[in-house]
Amino acid sequence: MLVAPGEVMENQPMLDLLWRVRFRWKLRPRQVTGDTKYGTMENIRAVEEMGIRASVPLPDWEQNSAYFGASKFTYDAEHDHYVCPHGQALRRTHISEAGQRILYRARASTCRSCPLRTQCTPGKKSGRSVYRSFGEEYLERVQAYQSTAAYQKALRKRQVWVEPLFAEAKAWHGLRRFRLRGLWRVNSEALLTAAGQNLKRLLTKRGWGRRPLPSGAVLAVTLSHCLVVCVVWDVIRTQPRHRPGGVAPNARQRLIAA
Repeated sequence: MLVAPGEVMENQPMLDLLWRVRFRWKLRPRQVTGDTKYGTMENIRAVEEMGIRASVPLPDWEQNSAYFGASKFTYDAEHDHYVCPHGQALRRTHISEAGQRILYRARASTCRSCPLRTQCTPGKKSGRSVYRSFGEEYLERVQAYQSTAAYQKALRKRQVWVEPLFAEAKAWHGLRRFRLRGLWRVNSEALLTAAGQNLKRLLTKRGWGRRPLPSGAVLAVTLSHCLVVCVVWDVIRTQPRHRPGGVAPNARQRLIAA
């Protein structure tokens, strides 16, 4: 779990967290799942180049448009041009290194005489244009995933495994509003809450009253660590804000007594 400032979009730290999982815990994820906000070109391209399947929905920019979207145009890789719904070619005219995309445009005379012009473009002096991103093949690959059963299963798992955790933290663990101030303190509070949620699931799976693990040693160590965490959290929560570097005497006494 990571808490970022308000000006940081939630899709921006995605790659950093993914790389941390791979190198810190020595894991090799086979796929990543997220909502539409995570379906940026930077994220999809980096994930696919690492050999990880990006099971993320792509934003639909065409649903609010009155004209043909880019999906209605077919790309011909052999001749490097697009073919419009009427069968006319859109040739490459410009490459934008800054925007990381290529512009394809049809001739204005072709569009003026086209019977589908009113459904395709409002312009009369210039032909219809279509942009193709440098990493368009990755978007096409991810779009092809959406018709597979594995993609639908990944989205269903996310709805059951991920979203309810945030609702539980807000409703039952007080994360609707953070008690502390400062980015590192807020992250500490969020991590402690997540650790508590993980402990609840561990006890639910392993059992509360019996000894499910060998000699109960692992569970005893886990519970003792959680007790220390709870005590430290109680100290932090009761720390006076006018003394950011100190600890309240009563909290220190409780820590010593524990």
